[in-house]
Amino acid sequence: MVLGVKHIIILLLVFSALGVSAVERPNILIILTDDQGTIDANCYGSTDLRTPNIDRLAATGVRFTQAYAHTVCCPARAALMTGRHPQRGGVHHWTQGDMNGPDGINMALEEVTLGEALKTAGYRTALFGKWHLGAHRDFGPKKQGFDEFFGIRDGFIDNYNHYFLHGSGFHDLYDGIKPVKAPGKYFPELMVQRSLKFIMQNKDRPFLLYVPFNIPHYPEQALKQFETRYKDIAAPARRSYAAIVSTTDHYIGQIVDKLEALDLRENTAIIFMSDNGHSEETGNRIRVENHRSGYPKGHFYGASGGGSTGKWIGQKGSFLEGGVRVPAIISYPAKLPKGKVRGEIITAMDWFPTVLDLCGVQQPSNAPKLDGHSVLPLIRSAKAKSKYKILHFAWGKKWAVREGDWKLIGSNGNTKVSLRNLVDAKPEAKEYAKAKPEIVQRLRTLHSDWVKEVSPK
Repeated sequence: MVLGVKHIIILLLVFSALGVSAVERPNILIILTDDQGTIDANCYGSTDLRTPNIDRLAATGVRFTQAYAHTVCCPARAALMTGRHPQRGGVHHWTQGDMNGPDGINMALEEVTLGEALKTAGYRTALFGKWHLGAHRDFGPKKQGFDEFFGIRDGFIDNYNHYFLHGSGFHDLYDGIKPVKAPGKYFPELMVQRSLKFIMQNKDRPFLLYVPFNIPHYPEQALKQFETRYKDIAAPARRSYAAIVSTTDHYIGQIVDKLEALDLRENTAIIFMSDNGHSEETGNRIRVENHRSGYPKGHFYGASGGGSTGKWIGQKGSFLEGGVRVPAIISYPAKLPKGKVRGEIITAMDWFPTVLDLCGVQQPSNAPKLDGHSVLPLIRSAKAKSKYKILHFAWGKKWAVREGDWKLIGSNGNTKVSLRNLVDAKPEAKEYAKAKPEIVQRLRTLHSDWVKEVSPK
């Protein structure tokens, strides 16, 4: 986007009114990992994982211990990108995967993404990695605020041949909507190299760089150096998972190192989060002959199931804490505290308003209502309280609502529900639905009211 003198003057006036100089505007780097478990980083208490780069983000920033994304990939990404419940933009089930396949669900173009908000304010914007909000050529990152996009439009690929492996498979590596053929090249390496190039090219102007990794998501194809590092872990599942987590950490480190080398680190706000809990999808295999990837029938590409949730139970795909509670950190050395921990509730929806606050950018006039809240008050004061009294999640027919320490989990069309408590000695392990009918009814009503409120009109 080319800005004229008039637009630049307007932007300067806006930033001045908000107390942020256009010259001082921070760069924004958002790192989203894929299927990284609730406590799967050394700074979250893991004793067998080595994650020095995630740990240094925590040491130079604020680490959240009650952060929520979602139960699977698509809704977490919609929440992060829009600051809104995914249902508002039509992301209520799996989005279209193959750009060249049948039309499916794609996030509504009416949704205003963080890319659009910052691009309008003069930022250069890029997304290198995993989109997964609808692959249709008339939708996607470059239609919603990102100047550059390189990566996968759907949910996962084999990291070397770049084929989606469920079903009969399809190729899924694009520069915008142009297919990229690079067999044998490791996708995380490709996306990080694009990220480093982007940082170098934009070092003298404010930028938004969104790096949604496709790892540690299966297939767990770790770098060999990390497979060797964990060879002495007894459990094969944990060994495989640890190697791919450290591979992810390694690439995070490359991006942070580049910022430091260019003297950009102090004025770059880095947000780190996982999209959901660890995966227990351990049965994934090629189930057809002549799969488009070239892999034979029976080839295993599933998760190891080696993630960790600490005292919590659950995993990706569930609304138990192990499915939706994730690691989250913000590090902005020039302006925010360092080495702090906050236990108040935050969600993926909060990063949108938080980034606007940090950048001194007003919410676009055409932007719809936000559901998230800026976390800056929580960051700046340990006494500040979360604005969330109730949490809502929904995906497909399944849903959950949390109020205080109680969480109700249900499914549309099924009268049976599950009521769990988060402060039991073994959180969420005991079923309370029959014993607490009054709580069940109150939470049911809260959910019903929320559905009416977020469903597109």
